[in-house]
Amino acid sequence: MPEERSTRWLRFASGTIGALALILFLAACHKEEKAAATAIRPVRTVTVEHYAGGESISLTGEIQPRYQADIGFRVNGKILERPVDVGTQVNKGSLLARLDPQQYRQDLEVAKSEVAAADAEVTRSQAQEYRQGELLKNGHTTRVAYDQALKTFKTAQAQLDAAHAKQIQASENLGYTDLKADNDGVIVAVGADAGQVVSAGQMVVRLARPEEREAVFNIAEGTFKSPPKDPTVEVDLVSNPEIKTAGKVRYVSPQADPETRTYTVRVSLPDAPRQMRLGANVTGSVTLDQGQSVTIPGSALFQKDGKPAVWLVEKDNTVQLKPITVQRYQGDSVIIGDGLDQGDVVVTAGVQKLLPGQKVALMNASAAQ
Repeated sequence: MPEERSTRWLRFASGTIGALALILFLAACHKEEKAAATAIRPVRTVTVEHYAGGESISLTGEIQPRYQADIGFRVNGKILERPVDVGTQVNKGSLLARLDPQQYRQDLEVAKSEVAAADAEVTRSQAQEYRQGELLKNGHTTRVAYDQALKTFKTAQAQLDAAHAKQIQASENLGYTDLKADNDGVIVAVGADAGQVVSAGQMVVRLARPEEREAVFNIAEGTFKSPPKDPTVEVDLVSNPEIKTAGKVRYVSPQADPETRTYTVRVSLPDAPRQMRLGANVTGSVTLDQGQSVTIPGSALFQKDGKPAVWLVEKDNTVQLKPITVQRYQGDSVIIGDGLDQGDVVVTAGVQKLLPGQKVALMNASAAQ
């Protein structure tokens, strides 16, 4: 019995001591929070100022032709010669490459022989049909014999037509052994050399038409969050920035490249100077946003209920959290979409140690634009 009372007393004493310790701990925390709230903390700030105009970005791209085509033979064969190379200027009808024509010459001779044989058969069957027709008129043959002669004659005519078509095809195939340019242009790539056996449709040369040139850029997805409408793109040569022109966006790829995760943008350059040759590196500049905008340092960002916010300094030098909308991130800065007004003072350093209503002392305030 005394042992049971002793055990109860120990439990009561330990529980009481724990409760007292918790009360003292909470009181100490409250005092620390109260002291932190009343302590004047020096902070760095920026003053919000809206600025007109948009952000200009520059990207490096390449001059490419608007029209280019991969040209190949329509028949199979071994390349005997390819008189053009990368950079060669060609005219419409110029020889680009030639296949070994021996096989196709033989096919043409065979087709000619078949035409001659079919023509002879038509002549013979026609004469036979004529004789049977005369005999039928005089009653010296049967209708069945005449019908058989007529059938033979029509079959011979059909075979002659097929032989003629085969001869035309053989003649065209022989002509296809010479690969010629469909338009004036310049060779920008080659896909086969002399001595190589190629199949029909395989790219032998790539022919570009340089009269219409474009600047081609690969742009990250973040750039399309606030794209301008029908922007004018300033394009200048990387090797000589004084050579420049302007163009309009003609094409934006509907999906990102699976490897680079970027989008292809083609800018039409109707007045491109001759120094902007195919393959030249160029820089394109464009203004993304128009109107009023605000930029603040990334260190000013805080979170309230999982959403972006900033600490604003009130007139009495106390701080309060203000929710904001982030338009986009740009390096170490943040472009604000909504939430800040002209003249607002935003804390840019020490945001993690502030409490609502806490007094602060401003250090070296600057302007945020």
